[in-house]
Amino acid sequence: MTKEKKLTTASGIPVSNDQASLTTGPIEGYTLLQDAHLSEKLAHFNRERIPERVVHAKGAGAHGVFEVTNDLSSFTCADFLSHKGKKTPIFARFSTVGGEKGSADAERDPRGFAVKFYTEQGNYDLVGNNTPVFFIRDAIKFPDFIHTQKRNPQTNLKDPNMFWDFLSLTPESLHQVIILFSDRGTPATFRHMNGYGSHTFMWYNEKKEYVWVKYHFKTDQGNKTLTAEEAEILKGNDPDHATRDLSEAIERGEFPSWSVYVQIMTPQQAKEYPFDPFDVTKVWYHGDFPLIELGKMTLNANPQNYHAETEQSAFSPSNLVKGIGWSPDKLLQGRLFAYHDAHLYRLGTNYQQIPINRPKHEAHTYQRDGSMSIQGNGGPTPNYYPNSISGTPAPDETFAPPAIEIQAILESHTRFIEDVDFIQPKEMYRKVFNDTDREHLVHNLTLHLGGAKKNLQKRQCALFYKADKDWGTKLAQALKLDIKEIERLSLLSQEERVEATR
Repeated sequence: MTKEKKLTTASGIPVSNDQASLTTGPIEGYTLLQDAHLSEKLAHFNRERIPERVVHAKGAGAHGVFEVTNDLSSFTCADFLSHKGKKTPIFARFSTVGGEKGSADAERDPRGFAVKFYTEQGNYDLVGNNTPVFFIRDAIKFPDFIHTQKRNPQTNLKDPNMFWDFLSLTPESLHQVIILFSDRGTPATFRHMNGYGSHTFMWYNEKKEYVWVKYHFKTDQGNKTLTAEEAEILKGNDPDHATRDLSEAIERGEFPSWSVYVQIMTPQQAKEYPFDPFDVTKVWYHGDFPLIELGKMTLNANPQNYHAETEQSAFSPSNLVKGIGWSPDKLLQGRLFAYHDAHLYRLGTNYQQIPINRPKHEAHTYQRDGSMSIQGNGGPTPNYYPNSISGTPAPDETFAPPAIEIQAILESHTRFIEDVDFIQPKEMYRKVFNDTDREHLVHNLTLHLGGAKKNLQKRQCALFYKADKDWGTKLAQALKLDIKEIERLSLLSQEERVEATR
């Protein structure tokens, strides 16, 4: 027989009774402050909730493996991509973006798609979404954007006026908006959606030759989405449907997988491309830069404890390994600071020591102290560099990415709305969507935009009309707006349009 486990306090002290507090009497009596087990239990209960993520609060995660299926090591010296058949353990987390931790999985919202690769050179985090583009292209807009997707500060209610006021004042969002309000805005499950790195990243080889890349994770389960009505039913009947689906599929042994591809662009091609290749509101056309097979991601194990693994998992685009670098994408540049800083606030100074975030190989830093330092805190070794102590860690110059020459003008560069911002939304409406997709898009927009003020409806509808007359006309008719006025507004500059719809 196995020895029965004895209940103890967190300090390992045996507990004599976990069903009755220490009191002065069996019926009437005062509870004693000296009941250390009671005070520890209540104090821990008060602190069981760590701050939820400001965005991506509701999510589900799983462990798995990434396997290289095509050797692209001529482009990158990243060790985990070094040869065909190379396998790397991973942890992936999928999430909705705007809702709170208790929100429904079927909300119309982008989905987070984050993957932590536990490589032999350290942790590599690819932190993307289920869409290849985003609403904004400068990180300074992000707090305002998220505020409009959250709750009104007065009513504490979701507010379509906040939502559409910001988007109609930010026409660069149009590409993401058309995706969000199509059925793609409500994936059927986490298993049945694609993932994208969204941003442009650098790959470089041992010769310091570099290219620009974009990542695509194509679901092997097939893309499946929900209509607005199907999503509404699920939100009421099973708000955790996607979380449940992922966990139960893995438990059944139906391990979901994604085929991973990259697009590759040379520095010269980047200079000659007809639009900014680092603008996250745009995609690279597959006809110009076809998808190249890279590998396969498979999820094969559920977390044993949601809080310890999924809730405490922390992803940051600043976590790169040798062979991979960043790009001059302005939104990405802001994320490099914001994610790590968010984890310091939410999980603590030493969040990288939490097992789910800890690299598989030993980390060597001169960082010491802070709350919850649980790995010996460096022992007797020095906490400074350079030092004269042999065997202490030193920088590795081979890790440095290629040097890139830039010409800079230091200024807050305002990027005004351009006609190119309307081209890809038009192409998606005309060339990618079929008649049913277009019908659902107008229907979904009508449901949401219809709750906003008329002036905001007109301003936003004019942007849709500017992208495509059929799109703007059908929505104007559904919202009972004057199509002639919408057409007139679409011909104005953005500044004139804003002034005309105040």
